[in-house]
Amino acid sequence: MTLNLDRPAPLRPKTQPKVGIVSLGCPKALVDSERIITRLRAEGYQIAPDYAGADLVLVNTCGFLDSARDESLSAIGEAIEANGRVIVTGCLGAEPEVIEKAHPKVLAVTGPHQYEAVMDAVHTHLTPPHNPHLDLVPESGLRLTPRHYAYLKISEGCNNRCSFCIIPKLRGDLVSRPIHHVLMEAEKLVAAGVKELLVISQDTSAYGLDIKYKPETWRGSEYQTRFLDLAKGLGSLGVWTRMHYVYPYPHVDNVIPLMAEGLITPYLDIPFQHASANVLKAMKRPGNQDKVLGRIQKWREQVPDLAIRSTFIVGFPGETEEDFQILLDFIREAKIDRAGCFKYENVAHAESGKLEGHVPEDVKEDRWHRFMAAQAEVSAARAEAQVGRTLDVIIDGPGEEAGEMIARTQADAPEVDAVVYLENAAHLKAGDIIRAEITGADDYDLYGTPV
Repeated sequence: MTLNLDRPAPLRPKTQPKVGIVSLGCPKALVDSERIITRLRAEGYQIAPDYAGADLVLVNTCGFLDSARDESLSAIGEAIEANGRVIVTGCLGAEPEVIEKAHPKVLAVTGPHQYEAVMDAVHTHLTPPHNPHLDLVPESGLRLTPRHYAYLKISEGCNNRCSFCIIPKLRGDLVSRPIHHVLMEAEKLVAAGVKELLVISQDTSAYGLDIKYKPETWRGSEYQTRFLDLAKGLGSLGVWTRMHYVYPYPHVDNVIPLMAEGLITPYLDIPFQHASANVLKAMKRPGNQDKVLGRIQKWREQVPDLAIRSTFIVGFPGETEEDFQILLDFIREAKIDRAGCFKYENVAHAESGKLEGHVPEDVKEDRWHRFMAAQAEVSAARAEAQVGRTLDVIIDGPGEEAGEMIARTQADAPEVDAVVYLENAAHLKAGDIIRAEITGADDYDLYGTPV
């Protein structure tokens, strides 16, 4: 942590001190923000809803892509201009010199998931309340997501060394949470009303590798700290459990039967990134197109409704038109249900910036549009196949039309995937899981009515 010792003395507000939170980046960063505000509230700090009402502002940054770094620096500048008292944490905080050069007025900078350092910085610049137990905090902690779903982070860091990624530089190597801690947290979330758990990490299927799959006890039974046992434990809680950021390692096969039994939501978020062997080699990522396609086929034989979400990069250095066509063929043949696509960016400190054969920006743009058009065809075919079916959906909240509610099927994660527009559903509330008849579809979204 770096502190700017030239800053004013700690603020001692006459009322309860208030901290504003700006949270940027991925769900993993969002979980960090939730943990921080839980600590703040446990010590009696209030959370301010805007800059004007805050005695101090905490900005949790992202630093993965250059565009994300720029957004983070912009958010820091906005907070300084609007409030003046700013502490910075998160991924970009791993490079304090970058932040301090752009914004010398920041009070302190801490790195990612450095909770104690964040609290020390807050204590230094905003005196804690006299009574640290003035406000009670729910046992499940405080969250920034709606009450009916929650992100469950199972590890920090990553052992992979993808050439385009700097996450290991920012967050370090894989550090898995003990499985009984994860399962106890999940249990508390469910007790607090959570109906959907979204499991996140940098590499979910590598969970426990760093601690040699150490066994722990939960509810009187032994669970190894590994992907399969985690799925079994979460599957016993009776809520939707969605697996994100899963590499297609062979042991993922063992979790598919749990989906077939209805214990785990039939959904896998697998960041394939590409399908061409040449590009994957340059990315330093595992991948064999034929093996992956064969594995997906076997998964869908066991779980016909399995939804696969992925992310891909187009325009990676050295990517040829032939490589790109291999990628298009892959998403069509694999029938990737949900896909995000990014145009390659040179990330500061990433090895890929030194590769030869950088693709011109206009070619990246063209390939991005062609990818999205091909993916829209795949998604539209999947959506059309749902018309006439009756599906389980979870209600997220009201829509724009009278009596309309927005819902999601088991094939859709919040914020990133498709939705179901339900008519005549005003009697429902967020978190309800109901049966809905699907009456229509467009390229991505569905339309229906409660049964």
